[in-house]
Amino acid sequence: MNKIALEEHFSTPELSRRLAAQGPRNGDEVQRRLADFDQLRLESMDQAGIRLAVLSVTNPGVQAETDLDSAIRLARETNDLLAAEITKRPLRYAGFATLPTQDGAAAAEELDRAINELGFKGAMIHGQTHGKYLDDETYLPLWERVQENDVPVYLHPGMLHDQPWMLNGYPALDGPLWSWTADTGAHVLRLIFSGTFQRFPKLRIILGHMGETLPYFLSRFDSRWQFFLGKKVPVDELPSSIFLRHFFITTSGVCDPVALNHAVAVMGEDRVMFSADYPYEDCQTAAQFIDAAPLNSEMRAKICHANATRILKL
Repeated sequence: MNKIALEEHFSTPELSRRLAAQGPRNGDEVQRRLADFDQLRLESMDQAGIRLAVLSVTNPGVQAETDLDSAIRLARETNDLLAAEITKRPLRYAGFATLPTQDGAAAAEELDRAINELGFKGAMIHGQTHGKYLDDETYLPLWERVQENDVPVYLHPGMLHDQPWMLNGYPALDGPLWSWTADTGAHVLRLIFSGTFQRFPKLRIILGHMGETLPYFLSRFDSRWQFFLGKKVPVDELPSSIFLRHFFITTSGVCDPVALNHAVAVMGEDRVMFSADYPYEDCQTAAQFIDAAPLNSEMRAKICHANATRILKL
């Protein structure tokens, strides 16, 4: 089955050097694959039947930078590098922009440039930036520009700003095993309960990892929203309705047919898309999973490529 993959990562030499200076994080093989746009990546795509990969910079992108001018420069350079690679192979690669979210106005300007000059299909944002989540008022210029350009934002997990006590003594829980999921889920709920989608009714957000567990708790969110209604919640619509109207999910990193069936049942077959999460996950494993999943041919085609083609205007 022809596939489009949406959560496929890369890095640049400068971003890799900056991450390495913070201590060991990725193994040598992962680093090698993050830097590669040629043989390794294309071989992996071909073996998995991935026709097109929408590339995005790996976590945390430029969001770890404390200096705004440096973040703006790095974002521009990173996006320019990706655009050059896409130009070499426009039938194999597309791009999500990296944004200097240290400042909402600067992020809005770079989004505009990436979409209208470089031809990118949206942006990827790696969680909060120095403790500031996307429901913050300073991001209104960014959300205005996202809506005007009619592109999706892929909300990816990011490094935690602080270390909550729940992780104390269990370092394995800090990162993709759990804390990233919890933090990204909270980020989504902040956007929902802040009224962001009332202000910007055309926003579209993509979540990876089968929706960061959120599709499985929608009834719970609605129940507790009703309990607090009129007290602490400024929105007057069921959280599930907002979520199902504005969010899309990908299968990245979750090769589980039970989870997929539930995701499709909750989200609908038009809001679920294939992804591998290369190079952190194996493309062939992801491809074998989706090829063998208990789906009819029409549903499989939507999830593998048709939904992404529509949502990203590919």
